[in-house]
Amino acid sequence: MADFSVAYNKTMRHEGGYANDSQDAGGETYKGVSRVYNPSWYGWTLIDQEKDEMDFPQCLYDDEDLNDAVEDFYKDKYWDVNRLDDIKSQKVAEEMFDTGVNMGIGRAARFLQTALNYLNRNGSLYSELVVDGAIGPASLSALQRVLNDGDEIVVLAMLNTLQGNHYMNYMDKSPSQKKYARGWFKRVKY
Repeated sequence: MADFSVAYNKTMRHEGGYANDSQDAGGETYKGVSRVYNPSWYGWTLIDQEKDEMDFPQCLYDDEDLNDAVEDFYKDKYWDVNRLDDIKSQKVAEEMFDTGVNMGIGRAARFLQTALNYLNRNGSLYSELVVDGAIGPASLSALQRVLNDGDEIVVLAMLNTLQGNHYMNYMDKSPSQKKYARGWFKRVKY
């Protein structure tokens, strides 16, 4: 089964630390947790208490309670919700986790369901999946079937293709977001 701590450590290399970029739709963030999208996360209370410190934001990186809160947040909101413990491929689970963190858990699940439908040999391997953004028994069973056929690399390639295409479409609609292209595309690989 996939290991959360391995995926978490890998994704955190992309998420950085504290930022408050006015052009970022997420606004104030810490290790990728957006205040705009997660205003009730209890880590914000800890961060707000540190803002008067002379070494802010550097002092945040040594705050064990805050960093435990970040890890708990990601485990609960991005790993467990897509049942990544049940995926028998560490690489696929890592890709799902990282995509979920960067683009939303529902989108990550829809990417997987879409890829699995394309890999279904015209419906001959399993019942076509409903692309609903919720990983359940049917999605997990279909993924396992594809993995058993030795197609892990194909699943990863398809997930990354869908991810990259989404980034380009998003930048076409919101040209100001092109400044994030390099960082986003560093995530599109395996």
